[in-house]
Amino acid sequence: MNNVLDLDFVRRQFPALMGEWTFLDNAGGSQILGRVVERIADFLLTTNVQIGASYAISEAATARLDLARARMAAYLNAEYPEEIVHGSSTTQLLSNLAAAMAPSLQPGDEIVVTDCDHESNIGPWVRLAHQRGLALKIWKINPETWTLEPEDLEMLLGERTRLVCFTYASNVVGTIQPVAQIVRLAHRYGARVCIDAVAYAPHRAIDVRATGVDFLTFSTYKTYGPHAAVLYGKRDWLLELASLNHYFIGKDDIPYKLQPGNANFELAWGMSGLVDYCEELAALHAQIPADTVHGRVEQAFEPIARHEEYLGARLLAYLTSKPNVRILGLRGADRERRVPTVSFWIPGRHASEIPTRIDPLKIGIRWGDFYARRLIDSLGLTPAGGIVRVSMVHYNTPAEIDRLIVGLESIL
Repeated sequence: MNNVLDLDFVRRQFPALMGEWTFLDNAGGSQILGRVVERIADFLLTTNVQIGASYAISEAATARLDLARARMAAYLNAEYPEEIVHGSSTTQLLSNLAAAMAPSLQPGDEIVVTDCDHESNIGPWVRLAHQRGLALKIWKINPETWTLEPEDLEMLLGERTRLVCFTYASNVVGTIQPVAQIVRLAHRYGARVCIDAVAYAPHRAIDVRATGVDFLTFSTYKTYGPHAAVLYGKRDWLLELASLNHYFIGKDDIPYKLQPGNANFELAWGMSGLVDYCEELAALHAQIPADTVHGRVEQAFEPIARHEEYLGARLLAYLTSKPNVRILGLRGADRERRVPTVSFWIPGRHASEIPTRIDPLKIGIRWGDFYARRLIDSLGLTPAGGIVRVSMVHYNTPAEIDRLIVGLESIL
C-alpha cells in the first residue's frame, strides 16, 4: 500500500478546485466530483423517464437506479441493496425514520440522544417522545476526552430502552466515537442504534456490518456528491417500520415505502461515481486491490486518513501554540481518534470576527453553532456567535493550510 495520497490525481477530479478559492468549510458541504456531475447530466439527458415501464429507455433508467442502490450498498458493506433508502437530506431521512417508527413505540419506552449531535439526530426523537409519551434520556459527551463514554451510556440503559441515537463523529468536535463498542452495549439491552455519520463519511470508510449498526445516515453533498442523503437500515428493521407512502404501497415494499415520491433518480445515479472514484484511488495506492467493492473503498480511505491527519496536525500545532485560543475537541490529530474538523474560539471575541477577516483572502471557513446548538448553548458560546470551524478533507493541500495560518496570524 502506497500511503502517500496522490494529491495531483485527487484534485483533478474536482473541477471547482481549479479556481482561486481554498475550501475549508467542507463539513458544511464538500466540492463535487466531476464524474458525479457527468453522471447526473447523462441521466437527465439520456434516461430522464419514469422507471418501471416496459419500454427500453425506462428499463435503462430502472437498471441505473438498481445499480446505484447496489453500488451504495456495497460501499457501506450492506447485505442487501434494499437496505439503502435515498432521500433529500439527513434531516428529512431521520424525521421520516422517526415517523415510521412511531406506531411501534409505547408510552414509557425510552430513547437516548446525546448533547453533541447535529440537531437532525436529536429533534425528531424529541418530538417523537413528546407525541408518544416516551422517556427521553440525554447522554452527555465527556468534556475531558470529547468522547461519548460507553460507561456513561450504560447508566442510562434499561429494559425499556428502545433506541440509542448518537453521532459517529461530531460535526464540531470531530472525535471519532467507539461505535462498535457502543452498538454492542446497546444491543445487550435490547435497544437499536441510529447513527448520524454525516461528519464521518467524508473521511473514513463505513462498514455497517462490522459495526452492527441498525440505522445509519449520511449526506452525499458532504461526501463529494449532490445535495441528497442516504439512510441505511437493517432489512428486518426496515420491514417492521410503518409505510410513509401511498396506502397501496405494501409494508414489505422496501425501500419504496420510506421514499414518498420515490428517490431522486439522477442524484442516486450520480453518487455511483463516488464508488468508482474510491475504487480508482484503491487501484492507484494499493499494491493488490481488494477483491470486493467495500474492500477497495477501505483501501482508498487509508491514504486519505493519513493525509488528513497531516493537515489536521499542521493546523492544530499552530492553534495550540496560541495561548488565547480555545480548542473545542482533542488537541491532537491522531487519525484513529478524530477527523480533521477543527473548532475553536477566543474568549472575549465574537466568532464572526475571524471568518469575515479571512474572507478577502479567498479562503472559506465559517462561524456559528453548525446546528449543534445544544452543545454550543451548554458551553455558553451562543451569545458570542458560537465557534469558528475549519473543516478539511483529503483534497486540501498543506499549502492551503499554510495560507490560512498566515491569515490567522494577523487576527489571533
